[in-house]
Amino acid sequence: MMDLRFFLPVSLLAFGLATVFAQTSAPGRACEEKNGTTCEECLNNVTCLWCITTKTCVTYPVKTILPPHALCPLNNARWGLCWMNFQTLIITLGVLGGVIIIALLVCMFCCCKCENLGAKRFEARKQRQANKTKTKRDERKAEMKERHDEIRKKYGLSGQNPYSKFS
Repeated sequence: MMDLRFFLPVSLLAFGLATVFAQTSAPGRACEEKNGTTCEECLNNVTCLWCITTKTCVTYPVKTILPPHALCPLNNARWGLCWMNFQTLIITLGVLGGVIIIALLVCMFCCCKCENLGAKRFEARKQRQANKTKTKRDERKAEMKERHDEIRKKYGLSGQNPYSKFS
């Protein structure tokens, strides 16, 4: 078991490093070699960016999050899909991310609120049961006292208790 705990993180780290080195060790001109081709051929490589206005295939500038306007305007840049411009892609991903975050917050709020409502319902039910039990107990107590009083009357013991002076 100890070997598995050690092996899994090490293998994941090695796989990650191999992936990074494989991407960075590839020649930087791979995208530029596809300049005379189509958008589909350019975007077969994930690191490439296609610019419609200049019909060039360039390596995606990973140091900047968004490609600079001098390289290609966002509404003319294509990355991943030829039919969707980069600006639309960014807006769509931003909106989807926002919707997911809002949905998670709403779910967390509703779950916490529903959990509290469930606890309140549970407490109210327990309180009702306790009240019913107390009412039944008081009724039984009153019935027993009435029965005892009837028995005392029957046998003439309805007078004052002779031991009440000592208490």
